Amino acid sequence: MINDSVLVVIAASAIAYGTPLLFAALGELLAERSGVLNLGVEGMMLIGAVSGFWAVQAVGGPSWISLLAGVFVAAIAGAATSLIHAALTISLRASQIVSGLALTIFAGASGLSSYIGHVANLGGKPARHAFDAIDVIGLKDLPILGPIIFHQHALTYFSWALVLLTLIYLYRTRPGLHLRAVGESPATADAMGVNVTAYRYAHVLVGGALAGIGGAFFSLAITPGWIDGMTSGAGWIAIALVIFAFWRPELALVGAYLVGAFSSLAFTLQSRQVHLPPEVFSSLPYLMTIVVLVLVSTGWARRRLGAPAALGVPYVREER
Repeated sequence: MINDSVLVVIAASAIAYGTPLLFAALGELLAERSGVLNLGVEGMMLIGAVSGFWAVQAVGGPSWISLLAGVFVAAIAGAATSLIHAALTISLRASQIVSGLALTIFAGASGLSSYIGHVANLGGKPARHAFDAIDVIGLKDLPILGPIIFHQHALTYFSWALVLLTLIYLYRTRPGLHLRAVGESPATADAMGVNVTAYRYAHVLVGGALAGIGGAFFSLAITPGWIDGMTSGAGWIAIALVIFAFWRPELALVGAYLVGAFSSLAFTLQSRQVHLPPEVFSSLPYLMTIVVLVLVSTGWARRRLGAPAALGVPYVREER
């Protein structure tokens, strides 16, 4: 059948593996649009992964209630972690790069997320409930589009809606216009009566919540369970995707699925009896990330990327 062809399988897997990257990239995009660079995405994803898995294990009742609780707890945990970064960089005006790196070390694979997993004894246990692919109105067997569009996880469909909502928010609403103004020229936005501090806090927290959901997708959908460092650098890839996408949500979706295709390539080819060193395939997403960062780091690219002008620059009202 055509649905079993390599290209269709890779396309369907690319969406599944790209979904957590899309959540994290959208969150980082909103934070950077406000002028705050958050390099702690990896740590927030790991906190979301362990918190979401713990919640699913702890909450009883029907599977949908347990999974909903897991996603909610993961979002809260990610937002709470990002609050540390917001307080340090917005209120205390600490270096955004240093704060983000410290946050990843604090919450990352050898930090808080690992400690929570150890104390709660989560390692090695299968998830009580996990997200399964949904057969949307019985169309999963439709040629080509069936497995790609109509047989994905519920959070994947939510991420598509989120991309659309983010587009509308950024380019069709007044708060979105204010957000872009805050990221481009906070002094001008402040003069217009926009609360720069509130906008930056709100969008850093939303970014943390989305990163937490992206982390939970790893522990509740891709590999249901908890393993230290299970995101394997996905947070760093998400940060690069924001640049790759020129700070646009729809391009972040394209980039996430492109990386997802590389991530799923090893499993797909192995199932087809194509035996190559797994390290070759596992390195592909990171090689692509490096290539993208090198390309966009040129002076020509920086002038045309459309990065927020005030990105990484603390705003001090008295100095405007």
